[in-house]
Amino acid sequence: MGTYRSMRDFAHTPEPAGAPAPAADGERRFVVQRHRARRLHYDVRFEIDGVLVSWAVPKGPTLDPTARRMAVHVEDHPLEYEAFEGVIPHGQYGGGDVIVWDRGTWHPYKSDDPAAEVAGGQLHAELHGERLRGKFLLVRRDSGDGKDQWLMFHKRDEHAVVGWDAEDHPTSVVSGRTNDEVAAHPDHIWRSGVPAAQADVDLHPPVPDVPPPTDDELAALDDLGASGTWDVHGRRLRVTNLDKVLFPARDGEAPVTKRDLLRYTACVAPVALPYLAGRALNMHRFPQGAGTRGFWHKQLPDHAPDWVPRWDNPAADPGETSTYLVVDEPAALVWAANFGALEWHAWTSRTAAPDLPTYALVDLDPGPATAWEDVVLLARLHRDAFEHLGVRAFPKLTGRRGIQIWVPVAVGPTFDETRAWVERLSRTVGKVVPDLVSWRWEVSERGGQARLDYTQNAVNKTLVAPYSPRASAGAPVSAPLSWDELDADWLRPDAFTVRTVLDRVAEHGDLFRGVLEGDQVLPRLT
Repeated sequence: MGTYRSMRDFAHTPEPAGAPAPAADGERRFVVQRHRARRLHYDVRFEIDGVLVSWAVPKGPTLDPTARRMAVHVEDHPLEYEAFEGVIPHGQYGGGDVIVWDRGTWHPYKSDDPAAEVAGGQLHAELHGERLRGKFLLVRRDSGDGKDQWLMFHKRDEHAVVGWDAEDHPTSVVSGRTNDEVAAHPDHIWRSGVPAAQADVDLHPPVPDVPPPTDDELAALDDLGASGTWDVHGRRLRVTNLDKVLFPARDGEAPVTKRDLLRYTACVAPVALPYLAGRALNMHRFPQGAGTRGFWHKQLPDHAPDWVPRWDNPAADPGETSTYLVVDEPAALVWAANFGALEWHAWTSRTAAPDLPTYALVDLDPGPATAWEDVVLLARLHRDAFEHLGVRAFPKLTGRRGIQIWVPVAVGPTFDETRAWVERLSRTVGKVVPDLVSWRWEVSERGGQARLDYTQNAVNKTLVAPYSPRASAGAPVSAPLSWDELDADWLRPDAFTVRTVLDRVAEHGDLFRGVLEGDQVLPRLT
């Protein structure tokens, strides 16, 4: 492991610096990864003494006993790397795409000490893989160029096949995919600078699927007095001040109480959970209600129940938020609402890869002089731009005065890259209606004009989550739209509230679900 560690800065390399995992049933494992980095090669790795002792074989291993394959002895890799299939970000050591070309078990057939064999310049290995079987020999040769060059060949045994070529078998034994297919739609990437157990990032985590609260659970909330214990979504919560008005009434409507908010939260949580799970949550709290001044609360309080999911941010500096709420289950969202979080603002990156966004964000931020019709016009112009580019994007009302557009992206681009992409797109749109748009940072310098805010594309910058209430009269909700609804006569930013949006979901479904399909690569803008 010493050579392996010396070649990597673990603040930048995606390969983990972890402790070795034990082999199953005492068997030694081997893996061959088809790896396209600066050039195509096959990484042949044998488990020896808690690491993967590795050779890079440019033409790939073969079953042909008449062929000799050059093999460059490279640094040891940790055992956690054995199962990796996906993409290593470019610009980092080994950047490129990787498939698991073969895997299985092996044993040394000449000695009981393969580490000593390697040190002595040879390795006798009998492989039991899906493609590679039989006895192999690796022998060091004096290349004279300073590289640790070896030869790899197959012995003449019952598994030998003359003319056998690895390139005739270009698919993964795990997924059946080629390198091209993995590169186009990777399921995993390596993260840098984290423990090995956290290095492999799943780009397509399963969407949480939980049932709504039962009628009995909702009836139990109605039957409580001003405070009490409520069993909901499998958890027991202490809820308080249930009759307090949290949202002033709108004309012709009753005010919204804390009991109303908790009921809504419990009912919408199964719909909202996919946009919150696995992400740090910034809570916008209004303990005395929406008619008072709220404040941001990021640090999970010490009094939070032990069952509440959380994330310890390893990048937090002293004095910064160290532990965040993560709404990985619906009861955690109800707990947050009871804690006074009237608005829910989840990170646009996951805790598994906080420096890599899963969305590119367009925030149509109206100025004091911006009419609602002008906000809608700006949204329509973005709609046309996305359609022209062939980019999937999803609009939603903010619940206040604006419209947001979320663009799902495959994990890989940095926040700097998504911010630059959105800025270029929005500046192009803004040129169509220059009298409506200001690019000034300070609100006082915008002349009342709207801002196409691309700066939200940054780590720990958040936009209000889908289906979150907003701290305004009537408890409006940040509700997803279809693109066609931008042309509807009824459209206004606070069109839906905690009392109406669930009926909309029941009728139309979750119109935002497409942002969870994180396989989109942003096109280059010229």
